[in-house]
Amino acid sequence: MPFLKKNASHGENLAGPSTAAPAAAKQKVTFMAVFLGVVASIGGFMFGYVSGQISGFFQMTDFARRFGELQSDGSYTFSAARQGTITGLLPVGCMIGALIAGKIADSLGRRLAISVSALWSCVGIVIEIASQTAWYQFAIGRLVTGMSIGALSVVVPMYQSESSPAIIRGVLVSTYQLFITLGIWASNMVNWGTHKNLDNQGSAAWRITNALGFAWALVLGVGIMFLPESPRFAYRKGREEEARATIARLAGVAIDDKSVNDQITQIRVKLDEEKAGADTKWYEAFTGPRMAYRTVVGVVLQAGQQLTGANFFFYYGVTIFAATGLKDPYVTQIVLGTVNVVCTIFGLWVIQNCGRRPALMVGASCMAVCFFIYAFIGQFVLDHDNPSNTPEAGSVLIVFSCLAIAAFAITWGPLVWAVVAELYPAKYRAPCMALATTSNWFWNFMISFFTRFITDKIDYWYGMVFAGCCVALVIFVFFFVIETKDRSLEEIDTMHILRVNPIGSAKWDGSKAPEAKSSAHEESGHNSGAETHHTEI
Repeated sequence: MPFLKKNASHGENLAGPSTAAPAAAKQKVTFMAVFLGVVASIGGFMFGYVSGQISGFFQMTDFARRFGELQSDGSYTFSAARQGTITGLLPVGCMIGALIAGKIADSLGRRLAISVSALWSCVGIVIEIASQTAWYQFAIGRLVTGMSIGALSVVVPMYQSESSPAIIRGVLVSTYQLFITLGIWASNMVNWGTHKNLDNQGSAAWRITNALGFAWALVLGVGIMFLPESPRFAYRKGREEEARATIARLAGVAIDDKSVNDQITQIRVKLDEEKAGADTKWYEAFTGPRMAYRTVVGVVLQAGQQLTGANFFFYYGVTIFAATGLKDPYVTQIVLGTVNVVCTIFGLWVIQNCGRRPALMVGASCMAVCFFIYAFIGQFVLDHDNPSNTPEAGSVLIVFSCLAIAAFAITWGPLVWAVVAELYPAKYRAPCMALATTSNWFWNFMISFFTRFITDKIDYWYGMVFAGCCVALVIFVFFFVIETKDRSLEEIDTMHILRVNPIGSAKWDGSKAPEAKSSAHEESGHNSGAETHHTEI
């Protein structure tokens, strides 16, 4: 919708000579824009592949013999501490990578930062594959690989959101989550194939699965260099003609089109604002206009994506379903992965056609119901000593696990990446996205490390923890998350500064509140008449 911002005293359009609407009206869905989003999303595929493969490794004979602990009966198993450390050091590395990703992206550029981060994962893969009997070497390899995955989880959505035409920005950013699900599914398939055919032939079963990670890293590390740099980053470095050409190419218009000129004007105004405001300090992510609120919302949403419990199944699915008496839990893991992929594709439709708030609340509510049933059936109906006596209970657990993953894949999986990418003005985007994504990885680590300790104590009651978190997330979204669908980034910024009530935010019309917009400009607390914290790219 058109959205014109005026200075309180002069009534001038601070975003430039035209509103966002004429530019948006001329944008097209081009092959180049879609291709850019898909190639960059291979970073998500790497994330999913590395996350999904570890669940199957713990059930492989050679992996257990090399890295497990010898029992009195001659078998090998993993203690809660060892399994948690091997699983959990990946998200620890991801936290480190996410925290430094913003600086890397601002120094090297979005495109080169993605390439370097992708290729860095090869170092970790080598450490893992070279492991012989030292379990901690394998764990350190996952730590190193995690640094790559964590950096990509920040820079890829940043690159996509800064480069994509507005009409498909939400879908392209959410493609990152789709590729995460594809990576998990691919790791499930490879684990199943290698376990079935190679588990009795030494280390090939887990080493081949690991080594395939080289392919994804090389495709992304090399392929991204054939794509254009983020137009905003190019402009910041003085390469205006490159920025113009990229905007025109991705939007499918001529380089001298009015929409290109309008967007370049917006970028110039925003850059002048940043220069006038001097260097941004890290703490301004909390002290800037309405920034503490937005930073906390982003952190909670990213944490919530983990606390919905989906990764509980992806990290420990094979172990969980082996305990229900299933003959081949790898097949069940493939079923869960397939549900995840198919439903995430539908989730892209939801992003394009449904409101963010209702989708997030409905998704969390459905997951809460699924985990309630999972906990009670697992605790009271399943025969823990001999699960084969209660096959119906095992089937119910699988069905509601699939339904929980379906609800996650349609809503919280893809939507969180899109909503968080829309939260912040450009001046604070890198540090705020790094903080939000770090919270995702922190809770990823907490779940991956402590799950075995918790389930050993309370068993299937663990599902109640995730059910309670889902209920809390419904309440949080209702009271604190504004509706951002079909709004420009500029308009979303202004809504936050104006403290629009999230409950009624879907019906808010900025064109009818000129005085409020002026007040919002004054609230930013800057003296420059040309400066506006509402302007976004």
